[in-house]
Amino acid sequence: MLSLGGGCRIWLCRRATDMRRSFDGLSAMVRNELGADPSDGSWFVFVNRRRKMLKVLAFDGDGWCIWAKRLEAGRFAGRGGGAGKAELSRTALLALLEGKDIEVKRQRKRCRRVSETFRTSSPGSGPCACNMLSSLAMCFHGRAD
Repeated sequence: MLSLGGGCRIWLCRRATDMRRSFDGLSAMVRNELGADPSDGSWFVFVNRRRKMLKVLAFDGDGWCIWAKRLEAGRFAGRGGGAGKAELSRTALLALLEGKDIEVKRQRKRCRRVSETFRTSSPGSGPCACNMLSSLAMCFHGRAD
């Protein structure tokens, strides 16, 4: 079972990978071809040319981990080829593992965290930024209307 932490970055290697590679071979590929540090806590996803096998390489602080999945029928979604790496979201990785083909054309706007957007203001000091929960919410700041 894979368990993703909140601060974990996931990188997909766009180039087809020889699945005979193991810990040393995949970490050398991360270092030399992707230009990344394989021991920085990120996860690196590799797919073979026929897109029937996938490996995930991770360093968990005290050792290397490899997770592998081989499909008995079908292929992993996505476009092969190219060079370099692409960042995946946790949702995209889970969709890839489940065989779903998702393509993000545009990132939808989302609310920022409360700590980033909430600010206190005194009455009459200007616009209020605590109107986060709903577009219909109102902030009175002690003003009687």
